[in-house]
Amino acid sequence: MSRPLRFDARWTRKRRWRARLRKAGWWLVIALIAAGIWFARDRLMPVQEWQEVRLDLPICGTRGAAGCVVDGDTIAIGKRRVRLTGFDAPELDGACDAEREAARIARSALHDWLAQGPFEWSGGDAPPYDQYGRELRSIRRGDEELGETLIARGLARESGWGFPRSDWCE
Repeated sequence: MSRPLRFDARWTRKRRWRARLRKAGWWLVIALIAAGIWFARDRLMPVQEWQEVRLDLPICGTRGAAGCVVDGDTIAIGKRRVRLTGFDAPELDGACDAEREAARIARSALHDWLAQGPFEWSGGDAPPYDQYGRELRSIRRGDEELGETLIARGLARESGWGFPRSDWCE
């Protein structure tokens, strides 16, 4: 007696190989995407260039000053305006007395922090600009970020994607 013929053996083997290739294909696509992101990360997220800065900035309103502290998150240097990023300070022309008072305190705190000595800011010689034409820069002294310091003291709030707009009149 002979063995029965197995017509489906080759078909089953092909099917198994196709399934394996399909799985391997997805892993290959994922690996290629990951490699592309890995190699393009410097272009997508450039490393910030930090510059040391030595400025003695009075609060705006002092005559003859080359630069000044405008409010709790903006400084002026000649005709340049620099918006300090990573936090949002209250506005001097705020909606209520509480916001205006908090803005004066935040401005004084920024002035005091800057007067402590040299610091570094991000952006190098070609910083990004906002819609108002202000330079956008992060600022730090050693490991201490200005924004974190003001936020910890309650003089500013976090800003950026995912954070609601600050209402200082609450």
